[in-house]
Amino acid sequence: MDKDFLTIEELSEYLGIKRSTLYQRVGRREIPFYRFGRLIRFKKADIDLWMEAFRNEAIDLDHVGGNLIRGLKRRAVDVGGIAKKNIEEVADLKYTPQCGKPDQIRSLRREVKNGTL
Repeated sequence: MDKDFLTIEELSEYLGIKRSTLYQRVGRREIPFYRFGRLIRFKKADIDLWMEAFRNEAIDLDHVGGNLIRGLKRRAVDVGGIAKKNIEEVADLKYTPQCGKPDQIRSLRREVKNGTL
């Protein structure tokens, strides 16, 4: 006879999870449970549905990689242009300890653009 309700010990064995982890999840209400006074019980059907939320589908890396490569072949990617643009953006954001922010001159306390007054 299959039991509809499981104890912490039975659920721990069923899921392969430590009892302490189950108690934590009950305390945070992350797992469906029933409380009968001080007793905590879990309905097997509810647990099976709850576990389905954690299911991850396997992916075919060959298929995904092939689609990625085909997509790159269709459009030309200017890697040098992308790198140059990112370097230019980062160059304006560099920090120098003697001057503070790159858009200020410390002694004048005035904002400047590109280091010019």
